[in-house]
Amino acid sequence: MKAFKPGPDPDFPYLDETIRFQFPDPEKWDDDIVSIGGNLSPGMLLSAYEQGIFPWYNPEDPIIWQSPDPRCVIFPDKLHVSSSMKKILKKQIFKITYDADFDGVIRGCAEKKRPNQRGTWITDDIIKAYTKLHKLGWAHSAEAWQDGVLAGGCYGVLLGKAFCGESMFADRENASKAAFLSFAQRLFENNTAFIDCQVPNKHLLSLGGEEMSRNNFLKLLETYRVFRY
Repeated sequence: MKAFKPGPDPDFPYLDETIRFQFPDPEKWDDDIVSIGGNLSPGMLLSAYEQGIFPWYNPEDPIIWQSPDPRCVIFPDKLHVSSSMKKILKKQIFKITYDADFDGVIRGCAEKKRPNQRGTWITDDIIKAYTKLHKLGWAHSAEAWQDGVLAGGCYGVLLGKAFCGESMFADRENASKAAFLSFAQRLFENNTAFIDCQVPNKHLLSLGGEEMSRNNFLKLLETYRVFRY
């Protein structure tokens, strides 16, 4: 049995964005973990997202590919913007931009300390891989600026009419919400069918997220994942 080393497998072939890899079928697994190993090359990442899978692992682990059950999804008619956030957005307390500082956003997400987490899963390998996807036109970010400083943001991967959210951060109160809600509205205005928020939590549910079984999520993804090579 192969011994896995931390991070990407240096012996695994590099897959460019036109090459696809078939992961084990998540519907046939009881656990959230679908596969272990491989690398974070563009074709590998895009293959995973096409199949409802994403990498989520600790720095000391090999790449762990996960497909949670249940899943958290936000639909256009369910996006919730609170009255307080409507006021913040209307007053333009934050300047919102898109794809203006992807590097700043993903590094902000990596550096942000979070409750009950001893470290970050956004390693240097993750940053390098998603920055490559951004340069290829697949990964996107939204930024919230205040006084000329990046105050918060979010990023994810857009596949056809499905946006797969990855992470968000805030250095100032409400900055991540302003970036995410503005980005969500922009996505839905451009006919995005849903936002995949991955794992349900209280914060995402307050923004309009709802739980969905993995099987139903995979069927939804199958309908809206329109790809370009």
